Amino acid sequence: MTKNIISMALLLTSVFLAFKHGWETFNYKNHPGSLKMMNELGISESLVPFFGAMTILTGILLLIPKTFFLGNVLNAMSILMIMALAIRAGNMTMVLIEIPFLIMPMVMIWLKYPFKN
Repeated sequence: MTKNIISMALLLTSVFLAFKHGWETFNYKNHPGSLKMMNELGISESLVPFFGAMTILTGILLLIPKTFFLGNVLNAMSILMIMALAIRAGNMTMVLIEIPFLIMPMVMIWLKYPFKN
């Protein structure tokens, strides 16, 4: 029971963050901090919609039991990519901030989908 509660809390947090970050990525012109961060990482403005779509797709995949694993793998890959770009840009603070977010999909895979019998 405790395992399911922790798994559900992590799932809801991951889905919320995916939709929030995806929406902010699509509306990057209203969020100058997001645009500044993407420019710092070397992400061009033409790639921004792709990242927004991938982030929202990840959130959707997490909600479906059959694609839960794939959603977590995509989530972990996108976090690793952000960390790699941050290392290339010399922003070690961002790399350290992303570590807990990298651990989260791994724990979710280990705990499995919370609503599955």
